[in-house]
Amino acid sequence: MNNRRRLVGKVTSNKMKKTIVVEIASTKRHPLYGKVVRSTQRFKAHDEKNECSVGDVVEIVESQPMSKEKRWVLERIVTKNTGAEMVEA
Repeated sequence: MNNRRRLVGKVTSNKMKKTIVVEIASTKRHPLYGKVVRSTQRFKAHDEKNECSVGDVVEIVESQPMSKEKRWVLERIVTKNTGAEMVEA
């Protein structure tokens, strides 16, 4: 098994050719005040077949750099967006 990082997140944009933007949400507790702080990270990932749509939950895996900002590759689609809920842009 390889040591590459794997992340699961939601696709927020697929407007670029063969590239998706995946948003990873996380929560952690502030060390001093104890308040729960939410944070999000956005990663550009390579989607070779252009099979993802906005709202899909996907798993991405780390790879060698493909461009200035793209260092992740789509591994698999965990769940497809059914279109029942609208995603805010």
